[in-house]
Amino acid sequence: MGLISDRLALLPPSPTVAITDMAMNMRREGRDVIGLGAGEPDFDTPQHIKDAAVAAMRDGKTKYTQVDGIPELKDAICRKFARENGIQCSADTISVGTGGKQVLFNALMASLNPGDEVIIPVPYWVSFAGIVQLVEAVPVFLTPASARLKFTADELAAAISPKTKWLILNSPSNPGGVGYGAEDLTAIAEVLRQHPHVHVISDDIYEHLTYDDFTFATLASVAPDLQDRILTLNGVSKSYCMTGWRIGYCTAPPALVKAMAKVQSQSTSSPNSMAQWAAIAALDGPIDFIANNRRAFALRRQLVCDALNAIDGIDCAQPDGAFYVYPSIAGLIGKTRPDGQVIASDADFVSYILEAGEVAVVPGVAFGLSPYFRISYAAADTVLAEAMDRIARVVATLK
Repeated sequence: MGLISDRLALLPPSPTVAITDMAMNMRREGRDVIGLGAGEPDFDTPQHIKDAAVAAMRDGKTKYTQVDGIPELKDAICRKFARENGIQCSADTISVGTGGKQVLFNALMASLNPGDEVIIPVPYWVSFAGIVQLVEAVPVFLTPASARLKFTADELAAAISPKTKWLILNSPSNPGGVGYGAEDLTAIAEVLRQHPHVHVISDDIYEHLTYDDFTFATLASVAPDLQDRILTLNGVSKSYCMTGWRIGYCTAPPALVKAMAKVQSQSTSSPNSMAQWAAIAALDGPIDFIANNRRAFALRRQLVCDALNAIDGIDCAQPDGAFYVYPSIAGLIGKTRPDGQVIASDADFVSYILEAGEVAVVPGVAFGLSPYFRISYAAADTVLAEAMDRIARVVATLK
């Protein structure tokens, strides 16, 4: 009998973490690696949020809290959902975890049985599939026919089976930055009404980071009659520049919230107490900095898209939101490196970019769709410009 669980064989290591680790190792060797793999804003947490954490420490709010969040934070989350999303909820529908990933894990652990199916649109955030597999359910990958990487209501309907329990909908999405507006969600809701056994996880973590004329919408506000089948997931990590604070939250049916608390009570127990008070300050406080950050991200998006589209063999669509681009490298597959090695996959391309150009990005295979790669443009303009120059120089060596 081996020490390691058989189920872990189903779970590949995170490719984004692997790329970040490789880049860090190269830096320790003295190489000037630019890391564009991690999805983390480079802006600092706003001062009023940090001040709230300091005040919490000073006031002795440093003890264990309720397993799935303090009442004051749950109340702030209810206010946020009502104010920004038109979703009416109460404390018994709110769950707070150590980051959005834990909230997602809790929900899937609490609701899925072996053999249940979860529809995951492609390309997908790596943890969606990983967590589903870890709890011994079945990911059903929905690959859109559209080159825009956006599934239709008809494609969703075709993917639903009697075993489907969840659809995971991430908008704007990681890695593609694809957004589903109110019209898209209305069509999706109509399909869901025909399949009452299907529930939805609406991952809205990038809701404030949208561009051009795309307007964010969330399913529970577009289709309030379906709210008892929807888990609306959010957090303070991305929009509020609080990745390290590890606070995620959701609103969901009370029975599921109670079951999620049961799961969390046997893993981490309560989230960090000071971070919860900081999250209240984030949700209730000024948000003008979000607009400033969004403008900076929009300029970076344009810089990266323009630079990549100027490289022969790379095709980069403009994302609706988030801070990633997901360019196709179909035009580079089959080309040869100076050392004679063939670029046969996006993994080969990413390895070559890291080795020869010292730029760390993530291969599309990690997100279920090749031949693509993902760049996070949550980095300074000068860093991004240098990275684009390096990629262009490396691609120019391919024959």
